[in-house]
Amino acid sequence: MDAALRAIADPIRRRILSLVWRQERTAGEIAARFEVSQPAISQHLKVLRETGLVAVRRDGTRRFYRTDHASMAGVRAVVEAFWDDRLAVLKAEAEAAQRRSDNDAS
Repeated sequence: MDAALRAIADPIRRRILSLVWRQERTAGEIAARFEVSQPAISQHLKVLRETGLVAVRRDGTRRFYRTDHASMAGVRAVVEAFWDDRLAVLKAEAEAAQRRSDNDAS
């Protein structure tokens, strides 16, 4: 999971994931959307593939990339759990502050 989180920390990789979220695309189609070299995009795709965040389908000499939604669901669950925990702490702190404020006003 750590490797997947490191992979999505990169803004180019997040853009790639969004490009292949609903529609598979070739590396060339993906690279055309960026102002970096094709080899750089290939390296980003390799990282995403090795972390399981994208899947590849071969058709002859062409490779089609698409987001692996099951793997992304795992990443989402980890991030949501972290977020939910932090929100619970924030909520508890806000409620405690409100009780103190209510007690001071009494």
